[in-house]
Amino acid sequence: MSSPTSTTPQPDLTEPARPHPVDESRPILRILLFGIQHVLVMAATPISAIFLMSATLDLGPGLTVDLLSAAFLLSGVGSLIQSLGPWKFGPKLPFVMLPGGAPLILFMAIAQQHGLRTATGAVLLTAAFYFVVLPVFSRLLKFFPALVIGTMIVIVGVNLVKVGAVLVTGRPGEPGFGNPTNLMLGLATIGFTVAFFWLFSGVLRQLAVMLGLLAGTALAFAVGRTDFGGATDGGLLSAPQLLPFGTPEFSLFAALPLMLYSLASMAEATGQTVINAEAVGKDIDRRTEVPKTIRGDALTSFFGGFFGLPLMVTSGENIGIVRVTGVRSRYVTAAAGVVLIAIGFLAPVTRAISVIPSAVVGGTAMLVFAVITVLGVQMLGRADLTDHANTFICAAALSVGLLPILIPGVYSAFPPNVRILLESGVAVGACTAAVLNVLFHHVRPRLRRGDQHQPASASLAK
Repeated sequence: MSSPTSTTPQPDLTEPARPHPVDESRPILRILLFGIQHVLVMAATPISAIFLMSATLDLGPGLTVDLLSAAFLLSGVGSLIQSLGPWKFGPKLPFVMLPGGAPLILFMAIAQQHGLRTATGAVLLTAAFYFVVLPVFSRLLKFFPALVIGTMIVIVGVNLVKVGAVLVTGRPGEPGFGNPTNLMLGLATIGFTVAFFWLFSGVLRQLAVMLGLLAGTALAFAVGRTDFGGATDGGLLSAPQLLPFGTPEFSLFAALPLMLYSLASMAEATGQTVINAEAVGKDIDRRTEVPKTIRGDALTSFFGGFFGLPLMVTSGENIGIVRVTGVRSRYVTAAAGVVLIAIGFLAPVTRAISVIPSAVVGGTAMLVFAVITVLGVQMLGRADLTDHANTFICAAALSVGLLPILIPGVYSAFPPNVRILLESGVAVGACTAAVLNVLFHHVRPRLRRGDQHQPASASLAK
């Protein structure tokens, strides 16, 4: 007797598996609109970063336009690399890349100490350093914990807050120092930015820095402090200039702060990749996907160095958009990359930045760099400062690092080569923190035992 025919439906083995939402393609118009939304959220960062860099380093309007064009172009290229993941570069996750943050601060600090050509060389060296250190970075990170990186960020933050303040007040002893109108513009810009951040939410809150710049510029126009000369000159299209500061100069010592930061950046990229994967609900192998993110950062930064830009980093802002909107497709951030590239070639957009006066930029700089300082303090908060070995390490590094910043010219009587070494407060402070951390916590860890519960003040009294 033959068995009865089964009526249970059999799966169609020829039907292709549905792609993960992160790999899903959507209608082009919808992808473009979602991509523009990402651009709106992150657009304030490259604009404010390049303008702060231009005003701080006293760059001309033409050079500012070139750098802004390059910033948008490389942000777009980096976003495409991270989102599409060609070969072993990029994790194929919805990432957007940006200049700014700590890399911008370090770039400007190097430029002020050693010149723009050396700062460009430092970016190129650090981009290459990424590739060299990547195979062993997890082992090296124990020598550069939050204590070392946090101390370095505090030093550079204090240094740049001072630079931003000079943009508002002028230099002591020079004509116009402490001009009341400039002080009013700088402080008003800070007030506008804080007000926008307090009043708004969502995308508008994330654009508070840009809105503060615009409000400060409007106030400057009302009081006759805005110069529109050159803002409307030129054609419709432009392209960034290759090597805008000239042939790069390479100094390992000058690049040291950026190289130290790159270690923290690799750790941050690890967290960004994991968080992004969780946001889109995709299981990843960290051992393979995280290095792809870091390679994408390094490659984009290397190309950006040839256009005068600081290190480029992946942005966490777009991850928030992914979580809020539920749109997980990496093609959306790829579309954002295309939009950013298009903006980079539109000259009217990039020239518009030249009308913002330095006092307004200075107010923004003070606030932004103070936030960076706070982030450094926050990082130090994770370093267990109740262990007074860590307290002494941080105090010693801050002492030698802040000395040339707070008292300019303190090393003027030293030979030129020694002076260049000592006047780089960021490098000296970072090296001091790193060396002391190794001595206390790796070479002779027993030195910090036995009096753990004794107050630091009592130890000082001995």
